[in-house]
Amino acid sequence: MTPNDQSTDGVLRSVGEAEAYVASVCFKHGPPTLAGVEIEWMLHRPGRPADPVDLDAVRAALGPHRPASLDPASHAAPLPAGGTVTVEPGGQIEISSAPADSLEALLGALGADAAHLHGLLAEQGLRPHDRAADPVRPARRLLDLPRYAAMECVFDGVGPHGRSGMCSTAAVQVCLDAGPAAGIADRWAALHELGPVLVAAFANSPVQHGRRTGWKSSRQACWLSLDPARTAPPPTAEPGQDAAGVWARRVLHTPLLCVRGTGTWSVPVGVTFADWVSGRARGGVLDRPPTLADLDYHVSTLFPPVRPHGHLEVRYVDGQAGDDWALPTAVLLALTSPGPVVDRVRELCEPVRDEWVAAARDGLEHPGLAAAAAGLFPLACDVLAAAEHPLTTVPGPLLARLREVTERRVLQGRCPADDIDPAEQGAGPTADPFPPGLHLGSALPGAPAAREVTGREPGRSAVDTADQAAQEDVA
Repeated sequence: MTPNDQSTDGVLRSVGEAEAYVASVCFKHGPPTLAGVEIEWMLHRPGRPADPVDLDAVRAALGPHRPASLDPASHAAPLPAGGTVTVEPGGQIEISSAPADSLEALLGALGADAAHLHGLLAEQGLRPHDRAADPVRPARRLLDLPRYAAMECVFDGVGPHGRSGMCSTAAVQVCLDAGPAAGIADRWAALHELGPVLVAAFANSPVQHGRRTGWKSSRQACWLSLDPARTAPPPTAEPGQDAAGVWARRVLHTPLLCVRGTGTWSVPVGVTFADWVSGRARGGVLDRPPTLADLDYHVSTLFPPVRPHGHLEVRYVDGQAGDDWALPTAVLLALTSPGPVVDRVRELCEPVRDEWVAAARDGLEHPGLAAAAAGLFPLACDVLAAAEHPLTTVPGPLLARLREVTERRVLQGRCPADDIDPAEQGAGPTADPFPPGLHLGSALPGAPAAREVTGREPGRSAVDTADQAAQEDVA
């Protein structure tokens, strides 16, 4: 932010000031020296796949590692290797690693924490699913928190897919440094251009809610079926494009999901953060000017395939079975390593860089995506075998596993969704539950007209009441 645009009291007074803030905090310049990973899993009880997640059992399993969402009094102690545990709206469990300066250290710490966590859960009869979408249970929000109630209320206005994405899916999210200022635009573009190929190669959610959806990645289809302003990848980057500026403008012109506060939480449909900060929108909570904290929160309500948080959070890969979460982690770090690799990556991805829908639907059955993957995965193996940087040096067994997956799966035009999973036996016939006109640049069905959800009891927020109503609807 320039001195003339900088807020000194935390209150935002113009669109320009808000955009400058987003651009300054979401893309932090510097050499790529750190990486992190967040792994999500859905939980189930073997032999009783239709039972909802038992949060009491999760609390008992986690003990001192319980997050505040499960126990507000908990200190949320890290796992033995430094990872922290969170719980998602539908009871999915997640480990966020500490940042690491070597891939080997990152994988070792996160692998140890995952094994420890799974051991704790097993003592309560809980196991992680191998798939990235719940193959049996309907979408049901279990966490009674205002943020998730607001998300559910807004997403339900578009269709059922937001609730499914929130409550019934799991991902591997890889966090990378943004890199030096001169290379951020290329790094940002490369991560998006890689997206369709890696979505296709790691697609792992062909069944959801008891039916075959006809999509290899039902998880990704859920997110692509929502409001494009909030979840779609950006338009193809132009050479020399200011990635931070483009992202800042998108943030400011995305509708508000909710505004935190006490009493009634009501935001008219279609009101953007730019509307709020400029004074074009008034009424209720919008009568006060927004703050930097409001803007930080608003940024957290966007769910694009790559989200900048100072570092770059890659969100588009399906959760993987067993320890295979390490594969997309290694591939991403290899294919975004400094030097000529990125140029070759972008060349291979060029023909399919916008094929997000085909990737989620067809996986590597799509000829163009299969051809790109056939070039990218051997390239990733070569980079990792060369071990020229701590972030591209992997243990021998992982490199061997990646070579095996490359030969036996990727080069055969297959993805994890093509493998048989016993948990999906008896799934219903193929259906297409996603919008038939699914297209990233088109307007999706709009939310209903603005409505205010008022409290049923004095002192309760509207979101609390919406939460109660949603639970009644599920029941």
